[in-house]
Amino acid sequence: MRQTRFGYLLSCLLVLCALGGGSLSRAQENPLGQVNTPAPPPPPKTPAEVNPAVLEPDGSKATSTRTARLRVEANLVLVPVTVTDPMGRLVTGLEKENFQVYDNSMGQTIKSFSTDDTPISIGVIFDLSGSMQTKFLRARKALTEFLRTSNPQDEFFVVGFNDRPAVIVDYTSDVDDVEARMVMLKPENRTALIDAIYLGVNKLRQAKNERKALLIISDGGDNRSRYTEGELRRVVRESDLQIYSIGIFDTYAPTQEEQMGPILLTDICEMTGGRLFKVGDLGDLADIASRISAELRNEYVIGYKPSEVRKDGNWRKLKVRLVPPPGLPQLTVHHRQGYYAPSQ
Repeated sequence: MRQTRFGYLLSCLLVLCALGGGSLSRAQENPLGQVNTPAPPPPPKTPAEVNPAVLEPDGSKATSTRTARLRVEANLVLVPVTVTDPMGRLVTGLEKENFQVYDNSMGQTIKSFSTDDTPISIGVIFDLSGSMQTKFLRARKALTEFLRTSNPQDEFFVVGFNDRPAVIVDYTSDVDDVEARMVMLKPENRTALIDAIYLGVNKLRQAKNERKALLIISDGGDNRSRYTEGELRRVVRESDLQIYSIGIFDTYAPTQEEQMGPILLTDICEMTGGRLFKVGDLGDLADIASRISAELRNEYVIGYKPSEVRKDGNWRKLKVRLVPPPGLPQLTVHHRQGYYAPSQ
């Protein structure tokens, strides 16, 4: 009788161990392979279909819709601006008199001027392709540094990508949530960078904060996406956000995709007033992440009312020039390249 009861208990114990082991095995699998995130939605109806008069920056008809634009409040256009010195370091302490604004080449009167550290909604686009295996730990620590030096009221989400993008962490303000999820990830497979950025841009439309930004952490070009570079550039130009990138590029890129990666990231960052930071030493990753966080928290915000008000939905080119105080070296201004006027 005792033997029978002992055998029964032993059988139960073995079953529980088997179930527990299966759960542990599942917990250790790569979450990116389990997340069921739909592909980025197709572009909505084009402006040319809505308003045939709408023009692109080159004068041609627009080919995709505008769902967001530079902040416009009661006809006041608000332009976020950062300034850096020849070493790429942030320059603070400038005054309204040190800036000139041009809207479609016409000089504007600055109506408001401030520094902006209001909360931001930040999407992180994190490369989880196979080539990131040796860089993953440092890149993950850099992300933690970026989040922990941001405004405590910021919200953020993480899109991970290899063969396809997926939302790894949904909107949160808890850095510990992000860290816990990132620890479970494992780099593998190819690189759908364009699809991931496209998904991040669309995800930011759900943001609660007016200020929006993307941080891209990647080591190469795209070799898997469904969307094209042209489609990505259009949706970025039409969105009211800033893009910063940390590029962990190999010195000698063996493929054409990897050679084109820095060009693509540079273009979309500069288009929005952000910057690409190229990493020469993996040990610099955390410092670069902190610098990007500092730039987002120390922007100048210039407000003006356009002297020429046309609600035609067309692209208006922006230019911000510096009139620096005497004795300063050559400074560089970073700002969005333009915006779309309201269509009505």
